[in-house]
Amino acid sequence: MSQFAQEGLADWVAPILAGAVTTLQIAFAAYAIGLLLGLVGAASRLSPWAPLRALATSYSTAVRAVPELLLIILLYYGGSQALTALMNALGVAGKVEISGFVTAVGVLAFVQGAYMTEVFRGAILAIPKGQLEAADAYGFSPMTRFRYITLPGMLPNALPGMSNLWLILIKDTALISVIGFSELFFTVQQAAASSRAYFLFYSVAGLLYLLMTLTSSAAFSRLERYVRRGEPDISAQEA
Repeated sequence: MSQFAQEGLADWVAPILAGAVTTLQIAFAAYAIGLLLGLVGAASRLSPWAPLRALATSYSTAVRAVPELLLIILLYYGGSQALTALMNALGVAGKVEISGFVTAVGVLAFVQGAYMTEVFRGAILAIPKGQLEAADAYGFSPMTRFRYITLPGMLPNALPGMSNLWLILIKDTALISVIGFSELFFTVQQAAASSRAYFLFYSVAGLLYLLMTLTSSAAFSRLERYVRRGEPDISAQEA
């Protein structure tokens, strides 16, 4: 590594770490909102009310078919123009701008919710019907049934999909760089362009993303072992 590259890396350590923190903030916020949207979407997909099922199906199908990058650009630029036009129509002067952080969290959460809907729907359908029927027979309220029957029953089947969506989400945060928001990837782009040490800085970015994903994979593996405690070890039986 040349002295120039070393000096450039030293100057950019703090901004790159700040960008990594921002990436995690976006990912955590989008994932949390996506979980809620996924639960609502799954419940709607399994609802006996046909219009609600159709609405949830349209949401999950349409959102999964549109690239996240297009949604980010549409919300950031088109959303700002639409809100400005609406405010002007209401007699309020001024320009409305949607921040990069709000755009990132909003779009990624919206997309995560669509995928979570299908993950949770499949996990709920995997719960033996007898357990849900027994809860109804004992007079459980919908919330009580969800807390004691549905949630513990669906988690073991949902966690692998939830883990994959989290790992994809961390990488998808890089898409927000197209609107100039200073998350990890955009900061690394600036560092590489200013120092011309492209291989060095993009390698650092790759290592940081790898560290995030490996740490997340270990955490989800531990969580899955916890929720599956008491279940027979299928791998040991097959061996």
